[in-house]
Amino acid sequence: MITLIKVETGLIASLQTRLIASLLMLLLSSSCFAEEILVPTPISLDQATKQIIKIDSNLRVLGAETEIFECKLVHVIKVLTTDGRIQHYKIDAETGELITNH
Repeated sequence: MITLIKVETGLIASLQTRLIASLLMLLLSSSCFAEEILVPTPISLDQATKQIIKIDSNLRVLGAETEIFECKLVHVIKVLTTDGRIQHYKIDAETGELITNH
């Protein structure tokens, strides 16, 4: 079964304009994202995790991931403490410095 849909030329032009504008806004707003992804990190996620374990060998690592925070790559390591609390350590992926632990 073939269905023909009649679309006005003005509608297509309007949609194209909106699509192009949306794509440009996305590209401009995510410039830090694109730059950071292309740069290899001096400190790997594995190295950052090992760094946290060196702080306290009793910590149990529950998970680790790399996120973009304020246009910077940050390794976030989620750990379980000996008293049963969950903490998140954030390490700057470029410098290896501990940013925070919550």
